[in-house]
Amino acid sequence: MTDALPDPGLACPVSPVVDIVFSRWTTPILWSLHTFGRHRFVELERRITGITPKVLTQRLRQLERDGLVVRTYHPEVPPRVEYEISDLGRSLGPLFAHLAEWADGNLEHVEQARRHYDDAGRPGQ
Repeated sequence: MTDALPDPGLACPVSPVVDIVFSRWTTPILWSLHTFGRHRFVELERRITGITPKVLTQRLRQLERDGLVVRTYHPEVPPRVEYEISDLGRSLGPLFAHLAEWADGNLEHVEQARRHYDDAGRPGQ
């Protein structure tokens, strides 16, 4: 009999959600589309400073695949593509609202804890 490590997804049932929603660029993309509405690619790129076109393309494709973003192609000259948050993506709004509330009430405590830890040095050293 082997002692296999448990599947992390089974150990923590929210792990798949965290993987989908909280990757580095997913949150700002969803936040922008939720807050400011439909965007063209270039508009999103301008709004989310620091993201490269390649990464934005990859994240938008993944979000479309996950059903959180809707891509609309307009066959005109020149072609126009717009992205908007889907109903499924919009349903994450309360989660983001709770996280924003937590951040408002707790990030200063996190910073204090970090300063305390850094000032004390690493335990055991």
